Amino acid sequence: MSNHFFDKIRQSASRADSLFLTTETGVTLTYGGLFARSAQFANALAALGVKKGDRVAVQTQKAVDCLMLYLACLRAGALYLPLNTAYTPAEISYFVGDAEPALLVCDPASRDSLAAALAGMAGMGIETLGPDGGGSLQQRADAAGKDFADIAVGADDLAAILYTSGTTGRSKGAMLTQGNLASNAEALVDTWRFTANDVLLHVLPIFHTHGLFVATNTVLLAGASMVFLHRFDLDTTLSLFSGATAMMGVPTHYSRLLSDVRFDRDLVGHMRLFISGSAPLSAETHKAFSARTGHAILERYGMTETGMITSNPYEGERRPGTVGMPLPGVELRIADPETGAVLADGEIGVIELRGPNVFKGYWQNPEKTAEEFREDGFFITGDLALVDAENYVAIVGRGKDLIITGGFNVYPAEVEAALDACPGIAESAVIGVPHPDFGEGVTAIVAARNGAQIDEAGIQASLAGELAAFKRPKRIIEVEALPRNAMGKIQKNDLRARYRDLYAAP
Repeated sequence: MSNHFFDKIRQSASRADSLFLTTETGVTLTYGGLFARSAQFANALAALGVKKGDRVAVQTQKAVDCLMLYLACLRAGALYLPLNTAYTPAEISYFVGDAEPALLVCDPASRDSLAAALAGMAGMGIETLGPDGGGSLQQRADAAGKDFADIAVGADDLAAILYTSGTTGRSKGAMLTQGNLASNAEALVDTWRFTANDVLLHVLPIFHTHGLFVATNTVLLAGASMVFLHRFDLDTTLSLFSGATAMMGVPTHYSRLLSDVRFDRDLVGHMRLFISGSAPLSAETHKAFSARTGHAILERYGMTETGMITSNPYEGERRPGTVGMPLPGVELRIADPETGAVLADGEIGVIELRGPNVFKGYWQNPEKTAEEFREDGFFITGDLALVDAENYVAIVGRGKDLIITGGFNVYPAEVEAALDACPGIAESAVIGVPHPDFGEGVTAIVAARNGAQIDEAGIQASLAGELAAFKRPKRIIEVEALPRNAMGKIQKNDLRARYRDLYAAP
């Protein structure tokens, strides 16, 4: 029987004894071991009554067996539902109530608190999976057979539900199909030139599309291998570059690497590729990385609902401040956010796209699904951008982040780029805050480089030569660090809430 995505994984693994992964502690797993271990988990799921179409919610620490559970869900036709490890039991109760999973898999240490919070949820089992292999689901898998008859699933069958970050209102469950995952991974293997000879340094969490689908699925469909770290640790990461050919990270990872003098051209001269995503990479970090290592970071752009959408070229200019061109098979256009009218190159509008990577809709929310699609099937991303004459896409911000001050539109990314180029500023976030005269006041929240002093007057003077007066911040506020989510994305909604009364009358 055909199992759309897992069949492709089988075809990509040329030999059972080929290495799939190693860990920093010396654990190794071949592709043959992957097939056997994922079969054990698939048998364990079947024994627990999990059927095709059932949801399996997972909140565990990063572990090899967590990947095996993901693959087991693919093989069993179940929907994998990863949850951020930072979510509280109260937050988990929302996701469980919405997705109605047949099974929740959690860390052994959190089982009792989750069971208490979810006591009213009937019909759901709770099993555990621990990083040391001692979880109850792992014990069931240990006792299960190493062969499994994969359930028949097609390209249009659901494979996963990933909940959006929920910066406005409740998180929504994006329904991703077998075809979504497979087509996106195939495009990335081709675009980024992954082969069976590659070794990916995997430092990302796996409850998010970046670490789970972009990194892992690309490795699987290339028949490649990876060094699988429990988390990003600077010393450990530096010690493992010698065995790797590629790395996928978030901008914070690259900033951390640049902060250490051991990270230099000699250490990574053999590397083939560095890829950045999940949050905007500043032009300053891009330039500093290239100067230090000789490597130009390849920045790409994607969403929970679509997987990867664009990528800077493997061969050709990797242009700082852009996310490159649409991936093969992806139709991308820039449209007026209100009317949907398609705009010309160079004009700022909302990114809309169509292609095999685009999700099927929001779980149990047909009204929201209908709102997010045009009549011709294009998905409205909510990201504001422009496309230049050479087809490079430059994102200027989220639609909700657009600042309207005194009747003028201000795109935060433009102001942030100017701020990040100022001496002493490590990173910045520009937000709109209610203002009695202008409607919204452009406000900059900045973090200083180590040992630097922020001189607000000096920065304002510097910006005067770079930005029109209406774009320049009314205030520049220094903080120790900007608030981020688990993937390194700055949480501007938190900043807007924190400073909403900044310009209020005393």
